[in-house]
Formats: sequence, C-alpha cells, structure tokens
Amino acid sequence: MKASIVGASGYAGEELIRLLHSHPFVEIAHLTSERHTGERISKLYPHLKNIYENKLESMEDVRRIAEDSDVLFIALPHGHAMKIVQEVSACPVRIIDLGADYRFADTAIYEQWYHVAHTDPNADRAYGLAELYREHVRTARIIGNAGCYTTASILALAPLVKAHLVQLDSILVDAVSGVSGAGRSPKESTHYPEFYDSFTAYGAVSHRHTPEIEQALADVGGSPVTINFTPHLAPISRGILATCYATLCEGVTAEAVDAVYEKMYADEYFIRLLGHGAYPATKYVRGTNYCDIAWHIDPRTHRVIVFSAIDNLVKGAAGQAIQNMNIAFGLDERAGLDLVPMYP
Repeated sequence: MKASIVGASGYAGEELIRLLHSHPFVEIAHLTSERHTGERISKLYPHLKNIYENKLESMEDVRRIAEDSDVLFIALPHGHAMKIVQEVSACPVRIIDLGADYRFADTAIYEQWYHVAHTDPNADRAYGLAELYREHVRTARIIGNAGCYTTASILALAPLVKAHLVQLDSILVDAVSGVSGAGRSPKESTHYPEFYDSFTAYGAVSHRHTPEIEQALADVGGSPVTINFTPHLAPISRGILATCYATLCEGVTAEAVDAVYEKMYADEYFIRLLGHGAYPATKYVRGTNYCDIAWHIDPRTHRVIVFSAIDNLVKGAAGQAIQNMNIAFGLDERAGLDLVPMYP
C-alpha cells in the first residue's frame, strides 16, 4: 500500500512517518509541506537522517499525489481537509483527516465551535475513534480521526455512560496535555522560558474538544450529554492524563463499575485496564498506541473518578490514524503499532 502525508512537517505528520516506517504493508509515497517545499524531511527532523531523505512537495498538486496513493493522511489544521477532499473527489483514495473537519455528524456544531463554514456536509465519513466506531470506519471513504483530549476522555467514560451507571448532567473532565499538543509552530505561551516549571489551565468553557466528547458520549448512551471540560498544559513534551468525574446513579456498586469496563474493553488490544484503585501515568504509554484506564469510587460523595492516559501524538493522533487505516483496509489493527512503551 502507498500512503502519503499532507502536512508532514508538523509533529503529527512526523509521528506518522515514524510509525509507518515499521508498518509491514505500507510504503510512504509522498510528503508535503507548504513552508518547506523542496527541503528534505531529514533537514527538519535530523533523527530521520539516512532513514527518510524524501523531499517535501507542495500540496498544489494534491490530485496527482492522491492518484498515486491508496491512503491520504491529512495532518493539517481545521479547514484544509474539506478543500483537499473536493480536489481529489474523483480519486479512489481513502482519506484520514487528523484535523476536525470530518469529526462531527452535525456540521452545524462544527461551524459553531470552529467558526468556519462546512463545505462538505454530506460526505461519506466516519468518526475515527476505533474502539467505538470500528464498523463505520471499515466502510467510510473519509475518516475524521478523533482528537487527543477526546480520545482519552471518551474512552474513560464510555462504559459508564453506555451502561447508564452515571448521571449524565454530572460529568466533569480535567485533562492535562504535554506541550507537543500545541503544535510545532512557536507561540509565546509555549515558549520555553514562559512555559517551563509551570502548570496552567486554558480554554475552560470554550475548548473545541468539548462538543466532540459530548457527541460520542451521546451516541453510546442514547441521550444528550453536556459536560464541563477543562484542559491544562504541563511542562512535558508528550502525553495526556484525563481525570473524569461523574455521580453514580442510585444503587450502583463498585462491582458494577468494574464489570462494565471489563465487558466493553476486555478484547481491545490497545486499551489496558489497570482496574479499581490504580493510577495510570503518561510515562507508561509513551510512544505507543495504548490507552491505560483506572477508576476509583468515592463512597462519601457517591462519585466515580476515572483516569485515562495516552500518548497525545500516537493514540491521540498518528497511531489512531494508522489503527483506523488498518481497519479500513482489512489489516490487523496492530500492524505497525505493536510497540513497547519507551521507559523511563
């Protein structure tokens, strides 16, 4: 199979290169970057020296690239994928968008939160959170890869919501991300002297992953869900730890909570259940497609607290995109992703 990456110079694009290098059934055909057209990818990322020396191309000729590819990964900010999809509409290529353009079933929600008109509302698309939408991913032409915070939060809460064990108006999510989640382009807030030795919240009532989490939880639970979601940045390069709170419904026991996680995820290779009373850490999933989940029950407040840890660049971006590709092309989901976490 031939894979091409549009937007290969960002962190998610680079992570796609790293992971696809070990994929047994894929070769990288084209890499694009508008800012660095004509440069070698190894100049931007010296760790790729003698491994990938491809010259970065312009996406102005994206139709030619699509015609030469089986799958097209679009690792660009929101608003770009819709334009690219229109340009390659006549090509049989499968498309995996790591941005937000194809994540929402209701494009009005996308327009409300992203302030961009959606130009492709009737696209044949699937939401790319593999463990919950596997059958949709299998057949859709366009896969809207789930976001990083959303992946950690939805996977943490889905068993409880699906089994109706929690009050849907009680859900709170505090999630902490490494700074690579802010992208490679320099910003004052992520400049080293400003950011190091600090810990900060942001986007407390306006973060765009909020409606994405609500959409998926409403899907699995069958009822509308409204949450409070507060993201934070930590002075680490990789990783997300989501701490999710919800009030248990009357009569729900610790044993019932344990059972729903086992029932939903027992056969999911990339979800590791640490169980009741454990504490996941970003260090233990670093560089992998795993999601580690654990939960605690507070009998005093009758609330459940669920922790979820992922690598934001792998399970939260490139790794999940490859998992979705494997599903879409009928491959083993673990192909190219059966990795041991880096430690320490």
